Amino acid sequence: MKEINYLSLESSKYLFSMLPFDCVEVLNNEVICNVKPQYLVFVLEFLQGHTNCQYKVLTAISGTDYPEKLDRFELSYELLSLKYNARLRIKTYVNEVGSIESVTSIFNSANWWEREIWDMFGVFFSNHPDLRRILTDYGFEGHPLRKDFPLSGYVEVRYDDSVKRVVCEPLELSQEFRLFDFESSWSNAKDQISTSLISKKPIN
Repeated sequence: MKEINYLSLESSKYLFSMLPFDCVEVLNNEVICNVKPQYLVFVLEFLQGHTNCQYKVLTAISGTDYPEKLDRFELSYELLSLKYNARLRIKTYVNEVGSIESVTSIFNSANWWEREIWDMFGVFFSNHPDLRRILTDYGFEGHPLRKDFPLSGYVEVRYDDSVKRVVCEPLELSQEFRLFDFESSWSNAKDQISTSLISKKPIN
């Protein structure tokens, strides 16, 4: 059994007593704090500037889509304190029509992370200096990492020789849906090899 890091437990109790967290938990010796969206900027500013925290580095912002939840998008902010050699994860949540305050004024590295989440999930970050798509093409419709986004997409891109340029057209499936047999071909081959070995006549 993995030993409990009592330093993580103490730090989680300390943070919970000082900041407006919904809950604080320690999972695999990692401190995870849940906070309401309206308190996110305040919490990150505190964690960055407080003497006992010093979380000066934002290493990543990631998103997850839970369509069954009312606030379907969960955002995780990964913080690093070089002074105390500690990591902290801040989680918040938002729905499809809501928005999250941009934290680019606190962490410069948040700029492209927020653009990526806007592109992939459609989460809007208010007061972002340059909220544009970063991974998909210009004019792309939809957000590819949402669970309700079709695997085949909505449009297809091809080069049209008649107009000498790349064109985008509504997606048309060129074949009927087929039932695929996902059974491994090696399973049948193994049976055939076994049968041939059994029926093989001994060498005199």
